[in-house]
Amino acid sequence: MPSQVAASGDRQQQLLEQLKLADRELSGQDLHALLRQGPQAMGLATVYRHLRQLQQQGLVRCRHLPSGEALFAPVERDEHHLTCVDCGTTLVLEQCPMHNVQLHGDQAEGFQLLFHTLEFFGLCHNCQARQSG
Repeated sequence: MPSQVAASGDRQQQLLEQLKLADRELSGQDLHALLRQGPQAMGLATVYRHLRQLQQQGLVRCRHLPSGEALFAPVERDEHHLTCVDCGTTLVLEQCPMHNVQLHGDQAEGFQLLFHTLEFFGLCHNCQARQSG
């Protein structure tokens, strides 16, 4: 059993390294494709299982696009987004407006806070023009 735990940790570390090397958020399928080319390939279900575990450890954050696709990034990459609900165009916000917000007293109700995500949804300029024209 200890060798399985070590292998699991190695795989998680491998996923975390790929996310840190990427210049953008990656889907589980993106990660699966990247790892499929390497010496330590893993199945898609294994990729998603380890991503969930990394998320539970507070090392990886996940956001969902309007299409339902999940994108992953290391938590130290503090990005927040504005996404068009029509075409899916996403803009990264320049700064996080939530950094100075603190949960006080019983608001957190015993939660250990690991990370946060912030997303705004709307219509981009092009989709507004197309819909009004």
